[in-house]
Amino acid sequence: MKKLSADGPKRILMLGLDNAGKTTILYRMKRTEDFNTVPTIGFNVETISPCRGISLTVWDVGGQDHLRTLWHHYFDNVDGLVFVIDSTDRRRIHFSKAELIGIYQHESMKNVPLIIIANKQDSKEALSAEIIEEKLDLIHWPNQLYHIIPCCALTGDGLTDAFTMLTKMIRKKDKHRRLEIT
Repeated sequence: MKKLSADGPKRILMLGLDNAGKTTILYRMKRTEDFNTVPTIGFNVETISPCRGISLTVWDVGGQDHLRTLWHHYFDNVDGLVFVIDSTDRRRIHFSKAELIGIYQHESMKNVPLIIIANKQDSKEALSAEIIEEKLDLIHWPNQLYHIIPCCALTGDGLTDAFTMLTKMIRKKDKHRRLEIT
């Protein structure tokens, strides 16, 4: 399988509210056997390879209230966005919707491929991916440049699918961009 691009790893931003599971996702994808996570103050950066020959540098940025105001500092040169939703956090889903809308109001993020990870699907209380999609009002999402993937960070279920789908979306966008140039 050929590499995603000759430019090296693609820059991926992973955002979401606090306690959504971003850091657990990052280290599960890194395939770290034993890890403990604590609330991220600042960011974590790791390079992962969801598919053979593909490298993604993932920036996991803290999601606490006071840190979300700093997210825009990470928006330059982003190739893809992974937005993580805690599927059991029904009372804050409207905050997730507002943050997601705010992210895509920034010029540099307008056409960035989006994967929404509906995390914590192992819980009986988890909202389905379809309900989350409805609550986030994604039916009106511009360019429909997104996919929502149900996952469980603790077991890893669905994570490789999510990052593989993001890789495909980035490839398609890069190919389209190259065709526009020629």
